[in-house]
Amino acid sequence: MNLIIGNGISFIAGIFIILSMWVNDPKEAYKYQFLNAFILAISSIFFFSWTGVTTMAIAALRNALVYKDKLTFPLAIVFCIIAVALGFIINNYGLIGWLPIIAILEITICNYCLKSIKPIKISFIVNSAIYIIYFVAIFDYVSTVVETITALIGVISLIRLILMEKRELKEIKNE
Repeated sequence: MNLIIGNGISFIAGIFIILSMWVNDPKEAYKYQFLNAFILAISSIFFFSWTGVTTMAIAALRNALVYKDKLTFPLAIVFCIIAVALGFIINNYGLIGWLPIIAILEITICNYCLKSIKPIKISFIVNSAIYIIYFVAIFDYVSTVVETITALIGVISLIRLILMEKRELKEIKNE
């Protein structure tokens, strides 16, 4: 029953992660990332993934700060330290349990450093790849499918963005 409930909640979270990949406004992307992480923290309870609960709760808080333009370098470091420390204490999935921790470190560093949408999208795609492996390992099938679709949408969206920028540059040169 927990698997069914967890997968149902993960489906709802998946809608927001897909939206975060599709939009081209960094602020809007982080709003959807917040909603995704918050809902995945809830679904992780049903998978008994305490690392997932912790990292998703940290990610939700961090994404809220990014959305409000309040993620400072010291806060980014604090989030990384907390993620590693709590991950070490509550990891109940061995090496697989470290994947959410690696993912939160990757995205936290990117959240602080990256400001334009193209590299932000790339960081989201890398993050999705890490989570695909993790979700397969904990039998969160809905999140596996959603993250795979999300990564593909992210790649398509990134290609569209690059092509749009090329067209705009070509138009500027032709003027």
